[in-house]
Amino acid sequence: MLYLNSLLILSMAVFLGCRFRKEMKYARLLTDLAEEIEEDWVETLPPAHFYHEETTNRLLRAAGRWYRRKLSDSRAARTVEEDYIAAWVHEVKTPLTAMKLTIDTHRSNPALRKMEMDWLRIHLLIDQQLYISRMPSLEADFVLEEAGIQQLAALEVRELASWCVDKNIAVEFEGEEAFVRTDRKWCRFIIRQLLTNAVKYSPEGGMILLSTTVAPEGHVRITIKDEGPGIAEHDLPRIFDKGFTGGNGRLQNAATGLGLYLARTVALKIGIGLTVKSVLHAGTEMEMTFTVRNAFEAVRA
Repeated sequence: MLYLNSLLILSMAVFLGCRFRKEMKYARLLTDLAEEIEEDWVETLPPAHFYHEETTNRLLRAAGRWYRRKLSDSRAARTVEEDYIAAWVHEVKTPLTAMKLTIDTHRSNPALRKMEMDWLRIHLLIDQQLYISRMPSLEADFVLEEAGIQQLAALEVRELASWCVDKNIAVEFEGEEAFVRTDRKWCRFIIRQLLTNAVKYSPEGGMILLSTTVAPEGHVRITIKDEGPGIAEHDLPRIFDKGFTGGNGRLQNAATGLGLYLARTVALKIGIGLTVKSVLHAGTEMEMTFTVRNAFEAVRA
Protein backbone atom coordinates (compact mmCIF):
# COMPACT_ATOMS: atom_id res chain seq x y z
CA MET A 1 0.00 0.00 0.00
CA LEU A 2 2.82 2.35 0.89
CA TYR A 3 4.44 1.52 -2.43
CA LEU A 4 1.25 2.42 -4.35
CA ASN A 5 0.87 5.69 -2.45
CA SER A 6 4.48 6.60 -3.15
CA LEU A 7 4.03 5.74 -6.84
CA LEU A 8 0.86 7.84 -6.99
CA ILE A 9 2.55 10.81 -5.34
CA LEU A 10 5.53 10.47 -7.68
CA SER A 11 3.26 10.28 -10.73
CA MET A 12 1.34 13.34 -9.57
CA ALA A 13 4.58 15.24 -9.00
CA VAL A 14 5.81 14.32 -12.49
CA PHE A 15 2.45 15.36 -14.00
CA LEU A 16 2.39 18.68 -12.16
CA GLY A 17 6.04 19.30 -13.02
CA CYS A 18 5.43 18.71 -16.74
CA ARG A 19 2.31 20.89 -16.71
CA PHE A 20 4.14 23.62 -14.82
CA ARG A 21 6.94 23.58 -17.40
CA LYS A 22 4.45 23.83 -20.29
CA GLU A 23 2.52 26.64 -18.63
CA MET A 24 5.69 28.51 -17.77
CA LYS A 25 6.88 28.13 -21.36
CA TYR A 26 3.62 29.65 -22.63
CA ALA A 27 3.84 32.49 -20.10
CA ARG A 28 7.49 33.14 -21.00
CA LEU A 29 6.75 33.22 -24.75
CA LEU A 30 3.82 35.57 -24.13
CA THR A 31 6.05 37.84 -22.04
CA ASP A 32 8.73 37.87 -24.76
CA LEU A 33 6.07 38.75 -27.34
CA ALA A 34 4.83 41.64 -25.19
CA GLU A 35 8.36 43.03 -24.85
CA GLU A 36 9.09 42.93 -28.59
CA ILE A 37 5.63 43.32 -30.08
CA GLU A 38 5.40 43.67 -33.87
CA GLU A 39 2.59 44.68 -36.20
CA ASP A 40 1.77 41.01 -36.94
CA TRP A 41 1.89 39.97 -33.26
CA VAL A 42 -1.41 38.05 -33.49
CA GLU A 43 0.19 35.62 -35.94
CA THR A 44 3.05 34.91 -33.55
CA LEU A 45 1.04 33.98 -30.45
CA PRO A 46 2.56 30.95 -28.68
CA PRO A 47 0.75 27.61 -29.21
CA ALA A 48 -1.83 26.78 -26.55
CA HIS A 49 -1.75 23.40 -24.75
CA PHE A 50 -4.48 23.99 -22.19
CA TYR A 51 -7.99 25.40 -22.22
CA HIS A 52 -7.14 28.62 -20.40
CA GLU A 53 -4.23 29.24 -22.80
CA GLU A 54 -6.54 28.77 -25.80
CA THR A 55 -9.03 31.15 -24.17
CA THR A 56 -6.25 33.70 -23.69
CA ASN A 57 -5.23 33.38 -27.36
CA ARG A 58 -8.84 33.82 -28.53
CA LEU A 59 -9.18 36.94 -26.40
CA LEU A 60 -5.92 38.38 -27.75
CA ARG A 61 -6.94 37.64 -31.36
CA ALA A 62 -10.29 39.38 -30.77
CA ALA A 63 -8.46 42.36 -29.25
CA GLY A 64 -6.15 42.44 -32.28
CA ARG A 65 -9.11 42.48 -34.70
CA TRP A 66 -10.79 45.25 -32.70
CA TYR A 67 -7.58 47.31 -32.68
CA ARG A 68 -7.11 46.93 -36.45
CA ARG A 69 -10.71 48.04 -37.10
CA LYS A 70 -10.26 51.08 -34.86
CA LEU A 71 -6.94 51.92 -36.50
CA SER A 72 -8.48 51.62 -39.97
CA ASP A 73 -11.42 53.83 -38.96
CA SER A 74 -9.04 56.37 -37.44
CA ARG A 75 -6.91 56.50 -40.59
CA ALA A 76 -9.99 56.90 -42.77
CA ALA A 77 -11.28 59.72 -40.56
CA ARG A 78 -7.90 61.42 -40.64
CA THR A 79 -7.80 61.19 -44.44
CA VAL A 80 -11.24 62.79 -44.68
CA GLU A 81 -10.16 65.55 -42.28
CA GLU A 82 -6.92 66.19 -44.20
CA ASP A 83 -8.81 66.37 -47.50
CA TYR A 84 -11.35 68.76 -45.99
CA ILE A 85 -8.66 71.05 -44.55
CA ALA A 86 -6.73 71.07 -47.83
CA ALA A 87 -9.90 71.91 -49.78
CA TRP A 88 -10.85 74.60 -47.24
CA VAL A 89 -7.40 76.19 -47.40
CA HIS A 90 -7.46 76.32 -51.20
CA GLU A 91 -10.95 77.85 -51.15
CA VAL A 92 -9.86 80.55 -48.71
CA LYS A 93 -6.74 81.31 -50.75
CA THR A 94 -8.85 82.41 -53.74
CA PRO A 95 -10.31 85.55 -52.10
CA LEU A 96 -6.96 86.17 -50.39
CA THR A 97 -5.26 86.26 -53.79
CA ALA A 98 -7.83 88.76 -55.05
CA MET A 99 -7.30 90.85 -51.90
CA LYS A 100 -3.53 90.85 -52.47
CA LEU A 101 -3.98 92.06 -56.05
CA THR A 102 -6.09 94.96 -54.79
CA ILE A 103 -3.48 95.84 -52.16
CA ASP A 104 -0.63 95.73 -54.70
CA THR A 105 -2.59 97.99 -57.07
CA HIS A 106 -3.19 100.68 -54.42
CA ARG A 107 0.01 100.64 -52.39
CA SER A 108 -0.07 104.41 -51.88
CA ASN A 109 -3.23 104.10 -49.78
CA PRO A 110 -2.28 104.07 -46.06
CA ALA A 111 -5.39 102.09 -45.12
CA LEU A 112 -4.45 99.33 -47.57
CA ARG A 113 -0.92 99.20 -46.16
CA LYS A 114 -2.48 98.33 -42.80
CA MET A 115 -4.70 95.80 -44.56
CA GLU A 116 -1.59 94.23 -46.10
CA MET A 117 -0.29 93.38 -42.63
CA ASP A 118 -3.60 91.72 -41.76
CA TRP A 119 -3.50 89.90 -45.10
CA LEU A 120 0.02 88.62 -44.40
CA ARG A 121 -0.94 87.31 -40.99
CA ILE A 122 -3.95 85.43 -42.41
CA HIS A 123 -1.83 84.14 -45.31
CA LEU A 124 0.85 82.79 -42.96
CA LEU A 125 -1.67 81.10 -40.66
CA ILE A 126 -3.54 79.46 -43.55
CA ASP A 127 -0.32 78.32 -45.20
CA GLN A 128 0.85 76.91 -41.86
CA GLN A 129 -2.42 75.00 -41.50
CA LEU A 130 -1.97 73.52 -44.98
CA TYR A 131 1.48 72.25 -44.05
CA ILE A 132 0.16 70.84 -40.77
CA SER A 133 -2.43 68.83 -42.71
CA ARG A 134 0.34 67.44 -44.95
CA MET A 135 2.74 66.49 -42.16
CA PRO A 136 1.35 62.97 -41.49
CA SER A 137 2.19 62.05 -45.11
CA LEU A 138 5.41 64.06 -45.29
CA GLU A 139 7.51 61.06 -46.34
CA ALA A 140 5.33 60.54 -49.44
CA ASP A 141 5.56 64.28 -50.23
CA PHE A 142 9.35 64.45 -49.91
CA VAL A 143 11.41 65.32 -53.01
CA LEU A 144 15.17 65.41 -52.52
CA GLU A 145 17.09 67.83 -54.75
CA GLU A 146 20.00 70.27 -54.70
CA ALA A 147 19.17 73.83 -53.68
CA GLY A 148 20.97 77.01 -52.73
CA ILE A 149 20.20 77.64 -49.08
CA GLN A 150 20.54 81.43 -49.36
CA GLN A 151 18.20 81.40 -52.34
CA LEU A 152 15.57 79.49 -50.35
CA ALA A 153 15.97 81.91 -47.44
CA ALA A 154 15.70 84.92 -49.78
CA LEU A 155 12.34 83.63 -51.06
CA GLU A 156 11.03 83.56 -47.50
CA VAL A 157 12.44 87.01 -46.75
CA ARG A 158 10.49 88.26 -49.76
CA GLU A 159 7.32 86.68 -48.35
CA LEU A 160 7.79 88.69 -45.15
CA ALA A 161 9.04 91.87 -46.86
CA SER A 162 5.98 94.00 -46.06
CA TRP A 163 6.23 93.04 -42.37
CA CYS A 164 9.92 93.97 -42.32
CA VAL A 165 9.17 97.30 -44.01
CA ASP A 166 6.38 98.00 -41.52
CA LYS A 167 8.82 97.48 -38.62
CA ASN A 168 11.73 99.10 -40.48
CA ILE A 169 13.78 95.91 -40.07
CA ALA A 170 16.86 95.40 -42.24
CA VAL A 171 17.63 91.87 -43.44
CA GLU A 172 21.19 91.11 -44.51
CA PHE A 173 22.96 88.02 -45.86
CA GLU A 174 26.51 87.08 -44.95
CA GLY A 175 28.76 84.41 -46.46
CA GLU A 176 28.74 82.68 -49.82
CA GLU A 177 25.87 80.72 -51.30
CA ALA A 178 26.01 77.05 -50.29
CA PHE A 179 24.18 74.17 -51.88
CA VAL A 180 22.43 71.42 -49.94
CA ARG A 181 20.38 68.34 -50.79
CA THR A 182 16.94 68.75 -49.28
CA ASP A 183 13.26 69.16 -50.05
CA ARG A 184 12.81 72.79 -51.15
CA LYS A 185 9.23 73.12 -49.96
CA TRP A 186 9.69 71.66 -46.47
CA CYS A 187 13.04 73.40 -46.02
CA ARG A 188 11.38 76.73 -46.84
CA PHE A 189 8.66 75.91 -44.32
CA ILE A 190 11.27 75.56 -41.56
CA ILE A 191 13.02 78.77 -42.61
CA ARG A 192 9.69 80.60 -42.60
CA GLN A 193 8.96 79.57 -39.01
CA LEU A 194 12.39 80.78 -37.88
CA LEU A 195 12.18 84.04 -39.83
CA THR A 196 8.65 84.72 -38.61
CA ASN A 197 9.87 84.42 -35.03
CA ALA A 198 12.86 86.67 -35.76
CA VAL A 199 10.69 89.41 -37.29
CA LYS A 200 8.00 89.09 -34.61
CA TYR A 201 10.43 89.65 -31.73
CA SER A 202 12.80 92.10 -33.44
CA PRO A 203 12.57 95.72 -32.25
CA GLU A 204 11.55 98.56 -34.55
CA GLY A 205 14.54 99.48 -36.71
CA GLY A 206 16.38 96.27 -35.85
CA MET A 207 18.40 93.98 -38.09
CA ILE A 208 18.19 90.28 -38.94
CA LEU A 209 21.38 88.62 -40.17
CA LEU A 210 21.35 85.40 -42.18
CA SER A 211 24.84 83.91 -42.37
CA THR A 212 25.99 80.78 -44.19
CA THR A 213 29.05 78.70 -43.36
CA VAL A 214 30.47 75.44 -44.70
CA ALA A 215 32.37 73.22 -42.26
CA PRO A 216 35.56 71.40 -43.36
CA GLU A 217 33.67 68.09 -43.42
CA GLY A 218 31.11 69.63 -45.79
CA HIS A 219 28.23 70.33 -43.40
CA VAL A 220 26.33 73.50 -44.34
CA ARG A 221 24.95 75.80 -41.67
CA ILE A 222 22.65 78.79 -41.98
CA THR A 223 22.14 80.99 -38.93
CA ILE A 224 19.28 83.45 -38.46
CA LYS A 225 20.26 86.05 -35.88
CA ASP A 226 17.94 88.75 -34.56
CA GLU A 227 18.29 91.66 -32.13
CA GLY A 228 15.22 90.75 -30.12
CA PRO A 229 14.84 90.42 -26.35
CA GLY A 230 16.51 87.01 -26.28
CA ILE A 231 15.32 83.96 -24.37
CA ALA A 232 15.73 83.30 -20.67
CA GLU A 233 18.08 80.41 -19.90
CA HIS A 234 15.37 78.42 -18.12
CA ASP A 235 13.12 78.70 -21.20
CA LEU A 236 15.70 77.45 -23.74
CA PRO A 237 15.15 73.69 -23.22
CA ARG A 238 11.41 74.11 -23.84
CA ILE A 239 11.19 76.46 -26.83
CA PHE A 240 10.54 73.57 -29.25
CA ASP A 241 7.74 72.14 -27.09
CA LYS A 242 4.24 72.27 -28.52
CA GLY A 243 2.29 75.25 -27.20
CA PHE A 244 5.21 76.73 -25.26
CA THR A 245 5.38 80.54 -25.60
CA GLY A 246 7.72 81.48 -22.77
CA GLY A 247 8.15 84.92 -21.23
CA ASN A 248 8.40 86.69 -24.59
CA GLY A 249 5.42 84.86 -26.04
CA ARG A 250 3.17 85.98 -23.22
CA LEU A 251 3.90 89.57 -24.25
CA GLN A 252 2.82 88.77 -27.82
CA ASN A 253 -0.91 88.20 -28.16
CA ALA A 254 -0.31 86.50 -31.53
CA ALA A 255 2.09 83.90 -30.09
CA THR A 256 0.74 80.35 -30.45
CA GLY A 257 3.74 78.25 -29.46
CA LEU A 258 3.40 76.26 -32.69
CA GLY A 259 6.00 77.74 -35.05
CA LEU A 260 9.19 76.37 -33.48
CA TYR A 261 7.47 73.11 -32.56
CA LEU A 262 6.50 72.57 -36.21
CA ALA A 263 9.97 73.59 -37.39
CA ARG A 264 11.63 71.04 -35.08
CA THR A 265 9.11 68.31 -36.01
CA VAL A 266 9.73 68.75 -39.74
CA ALA A 267 13.50 69.12 -39.25
CA LEU A 268 13.66 65.79 -37.41
CA LYS A 269 11.66 64.11 -40.16
CA ILE A 270 13.86 65.32 -43.02
CA GLY A 271 17.24 65.14 -41.26
CA ILE A 272 18.03 68.82 -40.67
CA GLY A 273 19.71 69.82 -37.43
CA LEU A 274 18.04 72.69 -35.58
CA THR A 275 19.63 74.43 -32.60
CA VAL A 276 19.22 77.71 -30.73
CA LYS A 277 21.59 80.07 -28.94
CA SER A 278 20.28 83.00 -26.98
CA VAL A 279 21.14 85.39 -24.19
CA LEU A 280 18.45 87.38 -22.44
CA HIS A 281 18.32 90.98 -23.79
CA ALA A 282 20.97 90.10 -26.42
CA GLY A 283 19.09 88.49 -29.31
CA THR A 284 18.63 84.94 -30.54
CA GLU A 285 20.42 82.74 -33.09
CA MET A 286 18.58 79.88 -34.77
CA GLU A 287 20.85 77.50 -36.70
CA MET A 288 19.95 74.93 -39.35
CA THR A 289 22.57 72.27 -40.15
CA PHE A 290 22.61 70.19 -43.33
CA THR A 291 24.91 67.19 -43.18
CA VAL A 292 26.72 65.91 -46.24
CA ARG A 293 24.29 62.99 -46.29
CA ASN A 294 21.32 63.70 -44.06
CA ALA A 295 19.52 61.05 -42.02
CA PHE A 296 16.35 61.06 -44.10
CA GLU A 297 18.30 60.54 -47.34
CA ALA A 298 20.17 57.62 -45.78
CA VAL A 299 16.90 55.90 -44.87
CA ARG A 300 15.50 56.38 -48.38
CA ALA A 301 18.67 55.18 -50.12
